Amino acid sequence: MTRTPARRIVLLLLALGGLTAMTVSATAAQGAVRLPDNNAAKGHRGGVVVYFDLGETLIHTAGDGSIRYMPGAAEHLRALRARHIPVGLITNVPSSWGNTDAERAAELKKVIAKDWKDSRPFAWSDFGDRILTPRTEAERKPASALWERARDASGDRVLVYQAETTDEIEASRSLGYVSYLVGRPHWPVFMPVQLIAALGRLPN
Repeated sequence: MTRTPARRIVLLLLALGGLTAMTVSATAAQGAVRLPDNNAAKGHRGGVVVYFDLGETLIHTAGDGSIRYMPGAAEHLRALRARHIPVGLITNVPSSWGNTDAERAAELKKVIAKDWKDSRPFAWSDFGDRILTPRTEAERKPASALWERARDASGDRVLVYQAETTDEIEASRSLGYVSYLVGRPHWPVFMPVQLIAALGRLPN
């Protein structure tokens, strides 16, 4: 029997225990896990790097202006950290916030710190210098520039992107990312860490 990419993802998730006691179809899998059009996730031996959107993916801004982790986000980052899987952010901020990614990231940290109300600090140190932001307003997502820059900086690693909006999922998938729509009903909130780790071990 020929297995579609979506069905292979389902079987891998089940084998890894990521969907214990859940029954999902290949169609549902295709909706949550978006495989790259060009099979770029195959044939790599350089490991994996996981990029995230920020707002409403990792953090939530409440009606009162306070900012906290999204449910499960801190735990997901901690699990990736435990496996030494590098993570990054691809997020829209005003290009006027600085001349470099580092300058714009520093301003972003200040803005979030001002209204941060979670009992746990945001894990900025996990991301290092992998915080990519628009250099011009034309680079804002869903334009391809930020994903292309992340891809160029990641060598031969498999690229994963997690976000809450389908337009970003489709845009990143078209550029070779294995993309996961977070917060989807009846699916893990984030891509299971076991699956992410397995992607980094795919043989040539």
